Amino acid sequence: MSILSPKYKRDFYKILPFGIIWLIFGLIFLWIEYAAVIVLGDQKFSKSTIYLTPKIFLFASTSIFFIGCFVGFLEVRFINKYFVTKSFPTKLIGKLTIYVVLMLVIMFIFYHLAASIEMQKSVFSTEVFERYKFFFFSITNISTSIQLAFSLFVSLLYAEVRDNLGQNVLLNFFIGKYHKPVVENRTFMFTDMKDSTKIAEELGNVKYFNFLRSYYNDLSAAILNHNGEVYQYIGDEIVISWQNTKCNAAQNSVDCFFDMQQRLSEKKEEYIKNYNAFPEFKAAIHKGDVTVGEIGALKKEIFFTGDVLNTTARIQNLCNEYNSDLLISELIAKDLKTDNFELKPINNVALKGKANTINIVGVQKKVE
Repeated sequence: MSILSPKYKRDFYKILPFGIIWLIFGLIFLWIEYAAVIVLGDQKFSKSTIYLTPKIFLFASTSIFFIGCFVGFLEVRFINKYFVTKSFPTKLIGKLTIYVVLMLVIMFIFYHLAASIEMQKSVFSTEVFERYKFFFFSITNISTSIQLAFSLFVSLLYAEVRDNLGQNVLLNFFIGKYHKPVVENRTFMFTDMKDSTKIAEELGNVKYFNFLRSYYNDLSAAILNHNGEVYQYIGDEIVISWQNTKCNAAQNSVDCFFDMQQRLSEKKEEYIKNYNAFPEFKAAIHKGDVTVGEIGALKKEIFFTGDVLNTTARIQNLCNEYNSDLLISELIAKDLKTDNFELKPINNVALKGKANTINIVGVQKKVE
């Protein structure tokens, strides 16, 4: 059992690459600067530089990694959420200002620490401070600032790409997991908002867009807490996936559905106040083998294909007919702990475009 909750585990894997990126570029710049001192033999340059003894190298490597992680922590947990709805120039200038101030403070603190270690003097001594003053007005400071700015730029660029593609998608692109098609056994949940056309007409395009944004944001915690992966947002529909080999996908998917419902209901007054409308949704869950791979000529993405997706979509279309917010296939029901749920079997259901019938199950949560 994982020590971290799914949410904190996700945050950890978003923050860790910041530390790795900063460490890689930090070591590259550190070596370039050290080599320049040795080759050029510039006394002014070397006076502002702290020499790479093994002790200094260990301190520098550890510091750079944890500074990167600290920046990642600030970005993931605090700073980014304040700029989500801002324009690109506002986001750029705002983040740049915050991080420039942060970098100046970091450079001040860690240069004093490194100089103290090299000179074997107190970090508060006059000699260490004089050393920092010389460094501040030296070319070494410029090169260090460039290094930090470059590391910051690359790590923030990574974060933006990751948020647009998705955490797992970006990782799979890097490691080449889906360069060639592979077969995976997965569970899929197709959700669809009720009366979305009517709501869109009443709200208008811009307000409906904000309505959808709030809807997606409010569902995200439930999806994360039950180890779901968002495969696609299609209008007001969300397709969520679980890899069956990694968890009890049947239990997670059904629990996720009711958690999503609960989180929305807790914000009903807020939706009514802001939009005079409340989003309700229906869903279907099914599992089976799918083929996964990279696809696309002008724009690549991870693509799932297989009968399980078509079947899940067609089951979801039956929710209104059977007056059920959640329909699951018999395969899902067999793996589901039923203590908290009431199940209503519906046998020999004909699905549109399919020759064979299927057994499905309506699911309701037991009232305590």
